[in-house]
Amino acid sequence: MATGRTHRPATRSRGIPEATVARLPLYLRALTALSERSVPTVSSEELAAAAGVNSAKLRKDFSYLGSYGTRGVGYDVEYLVYQISRELGLTQDWPVVIVGIGNLGAALANYGGFASRGFRVAALIDADPAMAGKPVAGIPVQHSDDLEKIIQDNGVSIGVIATPAGAAQAVCERLVAAGVTSILNFAPTVLSVPEGVDVRKVDLSIELQILAFHEQRKAGEGAASDGGVPAAAARSESADQGPDGDMPAVMPA
Repeated sequence: MATGRTHRPATRSRGIPEATVARLPLYLRALTALSERSVPTVSSEELAAAAGVNSAKLRKDFSYLGSYGTRGVGYDVEYLVYQISRELGLTQDWPVVIVGIGNLGAALANYGGFASRGFRVAALIDADPAMAGKPVAGIPVQHSDDLEKIIQDNGVSIGVIATPAGAAQAVCERLVAAGVTSILNFAPTVLSVPEGVDVRKVDLSIELQILAFHEQRKAGEGAASDGGVPAAAARSESADQGPDGDMPAVMPA
């Protein structure tokens, strides 16, 4: 049962910071691409560029794994793939359930990258009785009434929530009560979970809003370099100002 506390990731017991853990999949993706091209070794500078980080940060991250590379040679690609995969727990099979088989849930079910990365979609679950039995990505959808039994029968510890926002917390609480300890949340809401449950949130609308901010800033910088502010932007600034001429902070709904 949820306690009302919003979960905050803690530093791992082995002493690897969460920021480093968050970058390990980036390194693994870059290394996997090198491995597929049969590249035997890679320098820290090359790998850092491929992963989108600086080389000093990469070397620091790898020091937590006990991997320091060889001067003048670099890192062994295959060994690093193994090291990082083992650290992330990808050397074993992880059964996953996806709850909410609308457009997004169906797209996730059809994603072909799960199996190659150590994850197996064990079940698809939806509350709509009309969906029960329908195959999605070759897997028959099961009704949410059976959620607890499905989780127990398949030994599931990772759940994916792709429901509407209003249903997400109740689904989360049922997943946790059934034994799920890690949740990937695509619903546009913040989940409250008990101690010991990890939640990762993916909010596409927030990411788009951040990109819109950067696009707006780039447009403003372009206008400034031309020696003026576009009339539309000037009108927008005037309309957004408060009664005392200040600029209130507005968060889109």
